[in-house]
Amino acid sequence: MIRKVIFGLGLISCLLLSACKISFTGASISPDAKTISVAFFANNAPVVQPTLSQSFTEALRDIFISQTTLSLISSNGDLSFEGAITDYRISPVAIQADVASSNRLSITVNVIFTNQKDTTKDFEQNFTRFVDFPSSQNLTSIEGELIRQVNEQLVQDIFNKAVINW
Repeated sequence: MIRKVIFGLGLISCLLLSACKISFTGASISPDAKTISVAFFANNAPVVQPTLSQSFTEALRDIFISQTTLSLISSNGDLSFEGAITDYRISPVAIQADVASSNRLSITVNVIFTNQKDTTKDFEQNFTRFVDFPSSQNLTSIEGELIRQVNEQLVQDIFNKAVINW
């Protein structure tokens, strides 16, 4: 009797899990979706940081490759992303005695997401994230790490919006 119950629960679990592609990240992707494409995100910000476009585009590709079973293709994926970096800004955030004690690196990205399998999930949205750093630090020596941190936050937000539906 216990074997039949365990077998039944196992069978039901297999059927439920095969209905959607589910990952341990919480992503729920239609089983019909097999591919993803991420177009190059041009840097249209007033201040252009030379490596930002490449590092952001690669970070967005990487999160989908590592956290889903989708295959990356160059264009026309079942899920596709395109857009541009629209703002890159360093601004003071904490002023003490007329001097900035802390600065903020902010990046804004406009994302157009198209889901060929479920167009109700399509969106166009701006995503902005930032990281603060002490003004005593030389920006050129830490800029690469700051960009990596902001990109990580941005791509996680985009991933969540596209496939976790928050």
